[in-house]
This record gives sequence, C-alpha cells and structure tokens, in this order.
Amino acid sequence: MSNDEIFAAAYREHYWAVSRYVARRLDGRTSEVEEVVAEVFTVAWRRRGDLPGAPLPWLYGVARNCLANAIRGHGRRRRLVDRLGNDEAAHGRQVVDSPDTERPGAWVHDVLARLSEGDREVLRLTAWEELDVDEVAVALGCGRRAAAMRLHRARRRLRAEIDRERPGATLTKEHGHG
Repeated sequence: MSNDEIFAAAYREHYWAVSRYVARRLDGRTSEVEEVVAEVFTVAWRRRGDLPGAPLPWLYGVARNCLANAIRGHGRRRRLVDRLGNDEAAHGRQVVDSPDTERPGAWVHDVLARLSEGDREVLRLTAWEELDVDEVAVALGCGRRAAAMRLHRARRRLRAEIDRERPGATLTKEHGHG
C-alpha cells in the first residue's frame, strides 16, 4: 500500500475517534473541534510516511499538540476581546446557573479539575479513548514504563481526591497501597 492509501485508510477508520477525542477536550466548542481535527489530519497528511501500522495512538499524540496550539490561540483571542471591553459581563449577558442545575456526577469533574493536566490526560486516554499502556505511551510520546508509572500515579492521586471529596465513596483499594 502506498503512503497515500495508508493515510486514506487511517482517515476513514479513525476520523470519528479523533473528533471525539478533540471534542471531549474542547468541551463543546464545535467550530474549534472541526478546526483542530482538520489540523490533525493535515499534519498526518504531511507526515503520512511516518504513520505507524496502528495509527490511532499516534493521531492522538498529534491531536494533543494541535489542541495545545488551539487552546493557546483561544486564550490570546479571549484576552484581546477582554481588552477591547467586548466580553459578555460588560454587556450584561452573563448567565449564572441556579444551584439546582448541577449535573449528576458533576463532582467527578470537580475532582478531575484538581488534578494536573498530565494526570487528567493519562486518565482520559485510558478511560475515554480506551487505550492500553502501550498505546498511551505512543500518544504521550514516552516509553511504556513511563506511561505505566504516569497512569499508576494519576490513579493514586485521583483516588486521594475522590476520598477527600467523598469520604464515604467506595473504591476498590489495592492491599498495601491505600
């Protein structure tokens, strides 16, 4: 198969997985999701000779970099809008939810938000993207042992945050590691 055919197959097979990966991290900013996914596959096209046999974890790694660029750009645009005095609060359009609008399980997002971005990402790769440790290593651009250690430490920190948030929450604790 030529590099072009390999790219076309990867695009067909993994477009929606990459889209979901990006959408989860941009939390519903749809127009930005499409831009980032387009950038991911533009990079993949330019580097189609580098596509591995199992390209999805590699595509997730490219998506991480594209997301970082998009988030930096979003921050720059937001600061510019704020400097121009065109933000929603200045025009009285700020909407505040009532206390009873909290989504079920919202506490989980609060707990995750207290973790570092690195911890959140390794947990999302395993839980949302269902990658195994070898695939996580590819997505993060590190070795298998480093990926396994990052995952272990992230899970341990997550467990500690859940215990702090919900003291009565029942999680299976490993003997001798709790």
